[in-house]
Amino acid sequence: QVQLVESGGGLVQAGGSLRLSCAASGRTFSSYAMGWFRQAPGKERDFVAVIKWSTGSTYYADSVKGRFTISRVNAEDTVYLQMNSLKPEDTAVYYCAATGRRPVTFVQAMGVTVYDYWGQGTQVTVSS
Repeated sequence: QVQLVESGGGLVQAGGSLRLSCAASGRTFSSYAMGWFRQAPGKERDFVAVIKWSTGSTYYADSVKGRFTISRVNAEDTVYLQMNSLKPEDTAVYYCAATGRRPVTFVQAMGVTVYDYWGQGTQVTVSS
């Protein structure tokens, strides 16, 4: 059984920073890429960023490019999302997700259907 556990959410003022963590566990965990998504109330779950485990290659949504950084520590099966210059519109529940072993393109990784595992989500609230 694979589990993804997010942490690091909270309340921050506009312009501030937060770092989210996503720790994967499970004896059979093996994934090609990890993604971060977010969902605001009444809206769809939107892609934020993705990273490939093997190469560390990354891809970002335009809305967060230059402000957010995704990284991973392979030995710990942990992925991070450093969020700087936060804006009120970044307010959402943030989810991490893991694909299976098969390779996916960055375009595919922007869609929720390629992910096999999801965390429970962590709330990020940015006040103006």
